[in-house]
Amino acid sequence: MRIETLAVKTGMDPDGTSRAIAPPITLSTTFERGEDGSYPGGFDYSRSGNPNRAVLEAALAALEGGREAVAFPSGMAATFSVIFSLSPGEHVVAADDAYYGTGVLLRDSFAERGIEASFVDMTDLDAVRSAMRPHTRLVWMETPSNPLIRISDIEAIAGIAREGGAISCCDNTWATPLLQRPLDLGVDLVMHSTTKYFGGHSDVTGGAVIVREPGGTLEALRKIQKDGGLVPSPFDAWLTRRGLESLAARMAMHCANAMELARFLDAHPRVERVHYPGLRDDPGHALAARQMSDFGGMLSFNVVGGRDEAFAVAAGVKVIARATSLGGTHSLIEHRASVEGPTTRAPENLLRMSAGLEHIDDLKEDLDRALAAAPADV
Repeated sequence: MRIETLAVKTGMDPDGTSRAIAPPITLSTTFERGEDGSYPGGFDYSRSGNPNRAVLEAALAALEGGREAVAFPSGMAATFSVIFSLSPGEHVVAADDAYYGTGVLLRDSFAERGIEASFVDMTDLDAVRSAMRPHTRLVWMETPSNPLIRISDIEAIAGIAREGGAISCCDNTWATPLLQRPLDLGVDLVMHSTTKYFGGHSDVTGGAVIVREPGGTLEALRKIQKDGGLVPSPFDAWLTRRGLESLAARMAMHCANAMELARFLDAHPRVERVHYPGLRDDPGHALAARQMSDFGGMLSFNVVGGRDEAFAVAAGVKVIARATSLGGTHSLIEHRASVEGPTTRAPENLLRMSAGLEHIDDLKEDLDRALAAAPADV
């Protein structure tokens, strides 16, 4: 089956009792044993397994083309679990332009545990090679990157990791498997904040790691999930699985709106630069065209001026919401430098935008009004 069909059908057989097409939410924390002491339903206790979580994990594995998926209660919990599976004294090569929470974990929480990290520009393959050490065990990439929308060569970086005896993990949250297939390009693990495009409506938090092959990493992630209690609730798993059914349709419109907004902003006199791989003059355009089927729903742009001008634009929109996060039906805009703090790589005049599902003309008119009303630093 093709990916659009998998998103709708995987694990979604009619309920065995009621024949309901939409799966029921199984809230029970415990499950009855059979007369012989076994668990004929396949579940014993909700921390170790739940029907809604099992359906979600099966769907996520099918969409990414992996062996298994391990669901977590947030994207940060998923990232935490991958890094926690390493041992003290081991080393991580990570992208320097990536979700800031990943850097916080590596610089703070795991540095204290004895795990070293090097942050590099992953658009520079020589820099990735140079960062590898004998004790490197994980190469963490994120493409398109957050917030500068840089594109990294997934297949090449996976190869560098493999040659160095490390596993590779790609944060595929922004692209989703509809647009990009890291496992097919040789990556070992794919991480998602399912809060974003998978949930799709800004109403559920979750994360997942999809594993290409069985083995020690999968076993470690399952143990961390179970022993640490890092599990999504049945309702959260149900909401996320429901979101997957409309993923293909939503992603098509997210991408179309983002492309139109990028072109509009690129021609606007109050915009200094647009970061979007769909633009032909974007540094990552050729690579994105090769490893992605479309260019995604995320873009960022530099307002002419500095922090004050960027804040004024973000404050001036009416249709677009000024809020953190991405991947929902509502278009969102935010000033990343103020969100991320002193370790940010975002310029003070940069705004990040998640293109939602509103009419494109309303979005362009909203941005045009906000840009025109903002003070000019001239």
